[in-house]
Amino acid sequence: MCGICCLFASAGATAEGRRCPMDDPKLRQRMIERVSRLMHRGPDCLGVHCTADQRALLGHQRLAIVGGNADTMPDPQPTVVGPYSMAVNGEIYNHVELRKQLKQEHVWSSNPTDTEVLLHAFVEYGPHFMKNMQVNGMFALCAQNSETHQFMAARDPVGIIPLYYGRDELGDMWFASELKCLHDVCIHFEEFPPGHYYSSEDDSLTAFYNPSFWSETYLPTKKVEPADVAHQLEQAVLRHLMGDVPCAVLLSGGLDSSLVAAIAANLLKSKSQDKPESPTSSSLEHTFYAAGKSHTRDIQEGRKDKLPSFCIGLEGSPDLKAAEEVANFIGTDHHTLTFTIQEGIDVLKQVIYHLETYDVTTIRASTPMYILARKIRSKVDGFKFVLSGEGADELFGGYLYFHKAPSASEMQAELVRKVRALHQFDCLRANKSMLGWSIELRVPFLDREFMDFIMDIDPAMKMCKDETTGKPRMEKYLLRKAFEGKNLLPEKLLWRQKEQFSDGVGYGWIDGLRDYAERVVTDLQMRMAKYRFPINTPNTKEAYMYREFFAEQFPSDLAAKCVPWGPSVACSTPTALKWDTMQKYNQTDMEKHVDPSGRCVDVHEASPLDAEQ
Repeated sequence: MCGICCLFASAGATAEGRRCPMDDPKLRQRMIERVSRLMHRGPDCLGVHCTADQRALLGHQRLAIVGGNADTMPDPQPTVVGPYSMAVNGEIYNHVELRKQLKQEHVWSSNPTDTEVLLHAFVEYGPHFMKNMQVNGMFALCAQNSETHQFMAARDPVGIIPLYYGRDELGDMWFASELKCLHDVCIHFEEFPPGHYYSSEDDSLTAFYNPSFWSETYLPTKKVEPADVAHQLEQAVLRHLMGDVPCAVLLSGGLDSSLVAAIAANLLKSKSQDKPESPTSSSLEHTFYAAGKSHTRDIQEGRKDKLPSFCIGLEGSPDLKAAEEVANFIGTDHHTLTFTIQEGIDVLKQVIYHLETYDVTTIRASTPMYILARKIRSKVDGFKFVLSGEGADELFGGYLYFHKAPSASEMQAELVRKVRALHQFDCLRANKSMLGWSIELRVPFLDREFMDFIMDIDPAMKMCKDETTGKPRMEKYLLRKAFEGKNLLPEKLLWRQKEQFSDGVGYGWIDGLRDYAERVVTDLQMRMAKYRFPINTPNTKEAYMYREFFAEQFPSDLAAKCVPWGPSVACSTPTALKWDTMQKYNQTDMEKHVDPSGRCVDVHEASPLDAEQ
């Protein structure tokens, strides 16, 4: 994982212009200062490249995972081939297959990476390679052809990797992994849309990812066997183990992270046993190849041949106990980490600086995750990437409010809305929280092949009631059923109710944040909130507190508009609130009880609603 910051001269710029040529030492130093704001995303090396036509500067902070490690010293990026240059942030899981699809002969670097294939695809096809080749990975990239002066940018289908873009007062175009590189230089900036690429040839965005299920009105009819779901997930986890450095897993004890951890642990055990007759072992061998070079070094070398797992929570939290049970069952080298409410409150400003959001549920969940990344870094050397379970709730309807879905068509439409919004919430949280401490987080559930398979399943199979009898059943029933009887997880944990991360780390965490906000935000400030923050006005003291921290660091209206806003219960979209208006509450209680916590849904086993009846 890396960070990029790139500047491209506007079409009308000339050699006599203020920024052409771009090899000006002062301009280069300005670029170094901006890309250095991303050092937390890639501390291994810094690279700034001025293109051959001197019309672009590509900046890159690298976290070397494939094609370099601490022993070999990674090659600096951006990558350059003749007049072609590219800066990439991400991982390409099918890079071996993509290389085979190239028709021309290409000169590869001596220490190739998984992302280098994208530059050669750009050489062959220009910016439209994003439509010609099905890239399976998480990525954001910028590239330029110095012969034609044309440039492009692209972002992965779901937006796992962040990317922003804008124009400065000279009309020059900027792209960066994080808002902090652009907000004080661009007169207009916004988030780059996932699943699109930009081409300067016609100054336009083009969608390269537009499956039929991307429409809220599309209703899939495909029926699948649970075993098919299990196989697809196993293959997705396998692809995400690609790397030259040690990996670990985040294990909350919930269904999603537990499945990823258990599958990864099994795959690595198969690899360490080195059984040539095992299909799994053969497939894993293929995963550790990059451009023909073997990368089969035992990623658990020196770690007792066990996959490390990490969990964080308040003392006595639900997640800690469940994670320890799972870890003991699947045999990981488990680390239980704790934090205090005060410790979380103390880093809120840092978290908001890294996240670049003031969304309440994102900050609640990101703060423990940010602390977790810091503790992993200080506790164990060598880990640069971890696997996690983000995305499953959006694909399978795992949030508790999905029990209120009135029909399969409504279920499917909400799933689409949730997946398409991941880049503003869970993907943003997962990526920026962990990379605040230089740890890449990978999400096998959002693997392109897996997502395409799952999102095209008849949503009736995902409903929280039986298709035939209409009897209630647990959320994510299809996913749970896929691994039932496989002895992959303890059965009671396979069927553990959904617990949102910000709840699972300890119910006192959210309560503590609310109590603290009550002490630091006055009633007068709340009455004046619509004047202080006319854009996305906060309606609770907790939301006001986060907004104030955000405005201190990103004061412009444009920055405020980059953050999504709207009412939510248990992470629902505003549209889904219509399914069951505030559950057991009437309209007069709305302001008090609209909250993204899962405990606000009456099916939650520890729901405060039950206590009020």
